[in-house]
Amino acid sequence: MAPAHKRLSKMLGYTLTLGGAEAWSGFSDVAAARLSTEERAALAYAALRSLHPDHAELTARAAIHAAGAPIPAFLGQMVEARSWAAFASRAELKCYAAAAFEAMSDGDQAAFFRHISEVELAA
Repeated sequence: MAPAHKRLSKMLGYTLTLGGAEAWSGFSDVAAARLSTEERAALAYAALRSLHPDHAELTARAAIHAAGAPIPAFLGQMVEARSWAAFASRAELKCYAAAAFEAMSDGDQAAFFRHISEVELAA
């Protein structure tokens, strides 16, 4: 067994014994230092496959900081939209932005395009 793998195996044992969020965060840090990207992906894949599909999806969403679908806005739409966007993954932001833009009327699309063009120029 490779020394890095042996050290990570010990770390996993300690993490399972301690079991807290801080221990798992430490395990994540050590795994990033000791394993290749491919090894970490294989480990994540194997762990997710061991779970019920619903639990696997929730776990994967939590790991990549996915926000899920936006909730209906009742009061301040922009405040709630910005709050959701702060937690959304990059993929979620792109998908919802594209879908929202496509659902706009031609006039609203033109106004939105003007708005983002002004923001781009100001930056």
